[in-house]
Amino acid sequence: MNGTILCVGKLREKWQREGCQEYLKRLSRYGKYEVVAVDDLPAPERASDAQLRQIMEKEGQALLRHVRPNDRLIALCVVAEAPDSVTLSKKLAALSGDGRHNVFVIGGSNGLSDQVLARADMRLSFSNLTFPHGLMRVILLEQLYRAERIRTGEPYHK
Repeated sequence: MNGTILCVGKLREKWQREGCQEYLKRLSRYGKYEVVAVDDLPAPERASDAQLRQIMEKEGQALLRHVRPNDRLIALCVVAEAPDSVTLSKKLAALSGDGRHNVFVIGGSNGLSDQVLARADMRLSFSNLTFPHGLMRVILLEQLYRAERIRTGEPYHK
């Protein structure tokens, strides 16, 4: 499978950068995976809901500029199906057969805009918990690696 992890913001923590690099290296055995990050926009300290929506909309527009019409957009959000690793592997394997490019999108600290969610072909959750977007990037890459190992019948840590 090939895929793009499309996200908001740069990784500020060294361990997050190293984790992403490690899983991208591991994933290279299974296909071409890349990370594309757009700039996160600063929010005023006491931003109103309207200001936060405006920031999310601008970040969403920046994200959508990297999505081609035929791409399959998979939005990571809390309110979505949260499959186990085996189910995720089967779902991704089924999706990979149609030739569409999979784009996994991770929003910024305020979440994903309505535009991005409307464009999404699928929504995916890893938990009801909220994770920092930098950590979510590492978690997503690890789960993609795990899904590839499951798909190919290789051992994985349960």
